[in-house]
Amino acid sequence: MAKRVAVVLAGCGVFDGSEVHEASAVLVHLSREGAQAEVYAPNIPQMHVVDHVKGQPTPEQRNVLVESARIARGNIKDLAKLDVKGLDALIIPGGFGVAKNLSTWATQGKNCSISKEVEDVLRAFHAAHKPIGLCCISPVLAAKIFPGCEVTVGHDTECEQWPYAKTAEAMKELGCRHVNSQVTEVHVDARNGLVTTSAFMCNAPIHHIHDGVGKMVREVLRLA
Repeated sequence: MAKRVAVVLAGCGVFDGSEVHEASAVLVHLSREGAQAEVYAPNIPQMHVVDHVKGQPTPEQRNVLVESARIARGNIKDLAKLDVKGLDALIIPGGFGVAKNLSTWATQGKNCSISKEVEDVLRAFHAAHKPIGLCCISPVLAAKIFPGCEVTVGHDTECEQWPYAKTAEAMKELGCRHVNSQVTEVHVDARNGLVTTSAFMCNAPIHHIHDGVGKMVREVLRLA
C-alpha cells in the first residue's frame, strides 16, 4: 500500500513562499518512490509579496494557500484539515515563506514564533512517531519546537558556498545540535524522527540540490 505523505507549502517563490525547485523535487522523488503526496498550506495572508525580478517587496497582497496551489497544480488542501491519523510522514520544503509565513524567523530569528497550525501539525507527527523531513530553512521549525533535536542546514561557518551559515549558530542557541553536512547529504535524528538536508542553504548546482532532497525523501519513507 502506498505511503501517504503530507507536504506543507508556504506560498510560491523563494523570497516570499516555498522554494519551487525544492517543492518540485520533493514531489518528484515521492512519486518515484511510489508514495502518495498530499499537499497542504495554511489559508492565511503572506507576510508580504516580493517582486522576484527586482528582489524587492511590492504593495500586493497574496494568500499562502492560493499561491501554494500553483505548485500543487490546484490539488491542495487547507492545512487546518490535515489529519495525522491517515498519513505516514510529513515533509516541509524550504524557501523564505517558511521564515515569513509559517513562522517569524525572518524578522525575529531564534526569538520567533511558529504559526499555531504549523506547530500543531509538527507536534502531532512527532507525538505519533511519524517521520518529518525538513530542508533548507525549514529545520528552524524543529529547532524551535523540539529542544535538543539534531538537524542540519549545511555548514556553520559563513563563506561564499554557505552564505546563510549564521542560521546554524542561531539554532544552536535554541539548544539543538547542528550537524555540518554537504548539500547531497542528510542528517537523521532517529530519536525525534527528523530527516534534514541543506538544499539551497548552499550555493550549489541545482542537480546537487535535487539529489540531497531525494535522499531526504528516501530516508523519510524508510522511517515511515
